[in-house]
This record gives sequence, C-alpha cells and structure tokens, in this order.
Amino acid sequence: MKWKSLIASAAALTFISAGYSCSPKSRTSSEGKTVPDTSGTEDSGELTVTFLSVGKADSMIIRSENSTVVIDCGERGDGKTIVKFLENQGVTAIDCLIVTHFDKDHVGGAAKVINSFEVKKVLTPDYQEFNQETEKFRNAMKERSIEPQLMRQNTVFELDGAEYTVYAPEKRFYGQDDSNDFSLVTKLVYHDSTFIFAGDAMEQRLNEVMDIGDCDLLKVPYHGRKIANLGEFVESVSPEYAVVCTSKEEFATSTRGILDDCGVTCWSTCYNGTVTAVTDGKTITVTSEK
Repeated sequence: MKWKSLIASAAALTFISAGYSCSPKSRTSSEGKTVPDTSGTEDSGELTVTFLSVGKADSMIIRSENSTVVIDCGERGDGKTIVKFLENQGVTAIDCLIVTHFDKDHVGGAAKVINSFEVKKVLTPDYQEFNQETEKFRNAMKERSIEPQLMRQNTVFELDGAEYTVYAPEKRFYGQDDSNDFSLVTKLVYHDSTFIFAGDAMEQRLNEVMDIGDCDLLKVPYHGRKIANLGEFVESVSPEYAVVCTSKEEFATSTRGILDDCGVTCWSTCYNGTVTAVTDGKTITVTSEK
C-alpha cells in the first residue's frame, strides 16, 4: 500500500478550506498494470506538470530534465502565453504535442507553439472539425513538414523515465456535435506517481476509460462542467488531488460536490491561477500562484 503526502501553497490551502476538498487517502496501484521498478527512486529527477491559467481553456506543460510534453494549447490568444512560459523555462524543442481534440479552447494556440519551437511529434484524434483555429494548426504543421499521428489505437511511449499511455477514442461517431468525446485521454506514470489528463471527455468517452486505473492527480474533464457519470469516474480512478482548468462560471457546483465527497484535494485555475505539481516519483508537491 503506497502513501502520498501533500505540500501545498498557502493560497491553495485557503481554497481547500472553503470546502472544496478533503484530506488525502491511501490506495494500491492499478490492477493489471505493470508498475515501473521504483527501487532507487530517491535518485530520480523531478517531473513538473504546469496547468496554465488560460481562462476556461486547457494547456498543460510536462517537463523533466530532458523532455517536454505539451497537452493542449488553449485558445488562439493563449499561444503567446504558452510560448513565453516555455521560453522562460529554456525550452527549445517539444518532444510531443498532444491535441486532445479540435475545439478552439484546446487547439487555439497550437499554431503559435508549432511556429515557435521544434515539435518532434504531434498526436491528435482521428476525426475532422473545421474552424479557424484548426485550419491554422494544420497549416502550421504543413509549413513545418509535420505529419501528425492520428490516434486510431492506444499508444505508449517513454520519455526520461516517464511512461505516457495515450488512449484513442473507440468510436468513429459519438453523435452530432459530440466532438468532446473524441478527446485523447493521457495517463502519465512516473515511478509511483500517476497523472490522468481527461481532456473534455464526456459520458460516452468516460465509459470507455472507466477502467483506466488509479491515479494520484486527475485533470478533471470538460472544465469541471456537469457530467452524468463523473462521480463514477472519479471513484474509479480514485485521485488524491485534482486540477480543474476552468472559469468560475463553468465550474459546476455538482462537480465540486463530487470531488469533496470523494475526498479529493482540488485546485482550479479560476481560483488559484496557474497550478504546478512537482513529483520526485514518490511525493507530489502542488503549489499555485494564488
């Protein structure tokens, strides 16, 4: 049985005391999952996940000593914010850009990012959506001679000791205007620390990944809006911590209640600004700018 401890900023603790979280709990590793050998993790480098504050949009930066992964790029104007953050971190190349789906609040800044850095690999779901942001994204890839990997099946890759499993949508059609359910869902395992990034997955998509296994930190799907089976999903993945990339208007009372009832310690970008989670492979430390 493994235990995780939490070190939080004073600002995050203020938010916690408002009733949106409870104390952490213990849990075993995912059933049926081959867990990386954690012997000697005390010598592992740190892995940092930054949840950028970009309105209700999503943009996450995952950095280790020798790798950078970007999941989603917010809206069109957020590209500058992402580029500035990466430049300030000394990033010159992105190992993998994961665009969970083509809604403008996920793909909007992707063209700016691609035009600013060497992007070695791009993963997208395999469906079509037409908007200005997606067109700019495709044009940027074409100009940089990037052929995106269209996700028709789950894929696993490893960077700097971190294992990424990207889960592809299982259907070719989810219903009219149901592009959210094409969201790529990413599970990141770094020794004993596990993160799940759920994109904008809604009811059908959450059912597909319901057995994805436990995590320590969950990026809550669909900006914390109401989803009928969200409670079942949260219970299934059993996170200790959660981050919601959202606005105050989007963050549903029902979602707050689910996280609280499940004993999940929660941060949101609308209340806490940019949220940063750092792990050494054993302990996760979460801080925020507010």
